[in-house]
Amino acid sequence: MVIGVLALQGSVEEHCNIVLSNCDKTILVKHPSDLNKIDALIIPGGESTTLIRLLKIKGLDRALVEASNRGLKIWGTCAGLILLSKKILCNSFSPLGLIDIVVDRNGYGSQVDSFETEIDFFNNKSKVRFIRAPKIVELGSSIEVLSIYNGEPIAVRSKNIFVTSFHPEVTNNDTFYKYFKSLI
Repeated sequence: MVIGVLALQGSVEEHCNIVLSNCDKTILVKHPSDLNKIDALIIPGGESTTLIRLLKIKGLDRALVEASNRGLKIWGTCAGLILLSKKILCNSFSPLGLIDIVVDRNGYGSQVDSFETEIDFFNNKSKVRFIRAPKIVELGSSIEVLSIYNGEPIAVRSKNIFVTSFHPEVTNNDTFYKYFKSLI
C-alpha cells in the first residue's frame, strides 16, 4: 500500500515516519501527477493559508478535488481539515469543500493555548496534541462523528474523507493511522 503525504509545508516528516513504521510505503506528494501513484493521501497540519496558496500555484487544488471524486481516501489533520472543509468562518480563502463541515480556524486558541490531552477513539484512549487547532462548528447530515472533546467533534468522516482537529503525529500515536488504513 502506498500512502502519499502532501509535502508542501507542515508536519510532513512526522507523518511519513509513522506511515513507514507501520510498514507502508510513502510518497511525498508535490505535483498533481503524484496523486496517480498513491492509494491514499494525508494532508498534514501546517499553516492553512500558505497551504491553500501553494495548492493553487501547483494546480493541486483541482487535482485533489478530482482525485477525491474518483474515491481517493484522504485524511486531513489540523490545517488539512481546514483545507478539506466546506467553509471557514471569518476567512477570505475558499477551502476545497470536500467534507460538509464548517470550521473556526484556530478555534481552540493561539499557539500559546496549544495543549496535549487524551481522547477516546473507538473506546481506546489516545494521546493527541492541539496546536492552533481548528474547531468544527457545523456538521452536514452526511458526517459521522468519530471522537469528541469537551462536547465538540474533533474527528469526523464522510465517505472517503477523514479529518482530525488535532496532531496525532507529534505524539507518535499510530491509532489514527491504523484507522485510516482500514478505510483504504
